[in-house]
Amino acid sequence: MTGTLSGIRIIDLTNVYSGPIAASILGDQGADVIKIEAPSGDMQRGPFRYVRNGLDGQFAMNNRNKRSIVVNLNHDQGKKVLWSLLRDADVLMENYRPDVMSKFGFSFDAVHKINPKLVYASINGFGSEGPYAGQRVYDAVIQAVSGIATLQTDKESGRPQMINSLICDKLTSLTAAQSICSALLARERQGIGQHVQIAMIDAALYFMWPDGMGNEHFLPDPELGEVARLPDGDHSHMLKETSDGYLATMPVQPREIAALVKAMGIDDALDDDGRLRPPDQRSHLNLGELINEGFKSMTTDEACRVLEEHQVPFGRIDSRDQVLSNPQIQAMGSILKFEHPQGGAMQQPRPPAQFSETPAGIHRCSPRLGEHTSEILKEAGLSDEDISNLKESGAVA
Repeated sequence: MTGTLSGIRIIDLTNVYSGPIAASILGDQGADVIKIEAPSGDMQRGPFRYVRNGLDGQFAMNNRNKRSIVVNLNHDQGKKVLWSLLRDADVLMENYRPDVMSKFGFSFDAVHKINPKLVYASINGFGSEGPYAGQRVYDAVIQAVSGIATLQTDKESGRPQMINSLICDKLTSLTAAQSICSALLARERQGIGQHVQIAMIDAALYFMWPDGMGNEHFLPDPELGEVARLPDGDHSHMLKETSDGYLATMPVQPREIAALVKAMGIDDALDDDGRLRPPDQRSHLNLGELINEGFKSMTTDEACRVLEEHQVPFGRIDSRDQVLSNPQIQAMGSILKFEHPQGGAMQQPRPPAQFSETPAGIHRCSPRLGEHTSEILKEAGLSDEDISNLKESGAVA
């Protein structure tokens, strides 16, 4: 491999979403990711919702560029196997609740003692302290507690809404991947590993700032006076209905807003120089309603042409099927097609960061459960007889 992380070995003890995605991102960039699974396998092996020939599509995406070894951490010999792998590893990733790794005997202090250069990354819901620290957590819990669900509140019913994607898991994964790389850089400079703790609630709160929590930036300050507060932003007005579909438009600069008004033929709202008149000179116009009526009088294709001519930022609202045939996405090569030994012909997005000298990509498909157990143990110096004995004992599979 020639990726940016080539030569970095990661021991991945994570399951389901928040950890596996992060480890897969690092695998995309060339790291040797060893996925350690219990005999029952990662829960997401499922099968869950998107399955062919026993392969869950989500698992295939979240676990590409990894090798799989089955290790029973409830078995003394299984623990010894993990210790042998950790001695030469660069990164350990886990997403158990805070006390689980210590119960297994693999706390940060214990691991740091035998490999002080290792980066130990812990991913969990609410961190290691506080009243929620031991709670079982999945994405919806964090959407609820972080305010994301209320940010999506339906204006008519007042009902909070969940985002139809595991966005908190994904935000946490992106944060974890970036943090691990940063810790590896620090190790290069300082010669020591460290414990990196990533809580899903922290990742979600960071996501909510600066706009979603816009009215919460300033604390009371009697000397500086009151804060100018605005109603929460409502992005629904950016969605425009045409005669046969929808598109989104987001003019921000004054010239873009004026260009949208001109594109809709509302000349009364513009001065002789083509700029938007001051509010008091166009108060007789219901500008928002006129713009919406203008869109409804056009097909989506017609509206797109007009907006492009006037250089108004816009995007057609595509179905998920249409996304894959979008000419821009096809021109960029954003979707990679490949053959999976279990799932057959598949497609997944390419790594979003494109490196000119150390390219990222799909180097290997998601593994079968325990597909590489013998291979990895041989690399660790075990003989065929040793491996056979471990399998017979139930320590590995």
